Amino acid sequence: MADAFDLAPKVELHLHLEGAIPVETLWQLSQRYGDPQTRSLEELTARFEYRDFPHFIETWQWMLPFIRTPEDWTFVAQAVAASLAEQHIVYAEASISPTDFRQHGLSVAHIATAVRHGLDAVTGTRVNLLVDLVRDTGPEWCARTLEQVIEVASDAGIVGITIGGSEHAFPPGPYAGVYRRAGEAGLGRSVHAGEAGGPENVWTALDELGADRIGHGVRAVEDPALVDRLVADRVPLEVCPTSNLRTGVVASWASHPVVTLVERGACVTVNSDDPTYFGCSLSGELRQVATLTTFDLATATRAAIDASFADEAERSRLHRLVAGAERLLPPTG
Repeated sequence: MADAFDLAPKVELHLHLEGAIPVETLWQLSQRYGDPQTRSLEELTARFEYRDFPHFIETWQWMLPFIRTPEDWTFVAQAVAASLAEQHIVYAEASISPTDFRQHGLSVAHIATAVRHGLDAVTGTRVNLLVDLVRDTGPEWCARTLEQVIEVASDAGIVGITIGGSEHAFPPGPYAGVYRRAGEAGLGRSVHAGEAGGPENVWTALDELGADRIGHGVRAVEDPALVDRLVADRVPLEVCPTSNLRTGVVASWASHPVVTLVERGACVTVNSDDPTYFGCSLSGELRQVATLTTFDLATATRAAIDASFADEAERSRLHRLVAGAERLLPPTG
């Protein structure tokens, strides 16, 4: 039976659009283009079991041949937006990774415009976009991708950038120039750090890349001085608990760093990351965190609104929406 976590209006900041494609939609795409190694929906779902973080990246790469055309991008974006609306996620910042799909010959503008068409076809949710520059491509390619992003940002509703990929192999330092340029262009800056890499990457993201938010950041707890910095500067963390468990970054719920981060007073937002790949949902993540900590649904949602890259008018609208719903829903936490 649905509870307040399911029914309340929610906000999500760390969501990879390609990782949120509903399983049925992904199955249709794989069948459209052919995947002889995956003969049923059950076999497709079985792919979403990982030995470690690199194995997750391998599975992500398996998906790339199945989104080839602007029509495919519109199709998946509409399916993701419909899923968000069904979950009462009223605002999301979804990242797309255009360079992962460069084999298909589409520019950032082609992909972002097609995605925007799909997102805007659905009512009940507002989805702004971030572009994941994908650190594995190297600083030079990321810089070129960023220039394409800047050209189309206004028309496509792109409000920021992030840099995902193989953090364990590509630390953030070499991308400082790219992030400086993004800041000059008025884009919000999130950095995947402190996930597959250690707290030193979070320091670098803050001090050299000028990150406004940290994607994941859970390994910051390995360095108490870093946690002090995050708390003092109110740096928003995009925590994705189930993702950390499924990729082996964290061993168990009992040892999840979100507990320490909340207890220390860090600015925590709760997110699902790649819900299709990790078999989770935003309501489930919020519910689980509420059982482990003093963090309740209302606090989490307000934190996400304030940490978003939305403009002031949108943040005000979301605060009013959430406050109105709180009066109608039973308490949580």
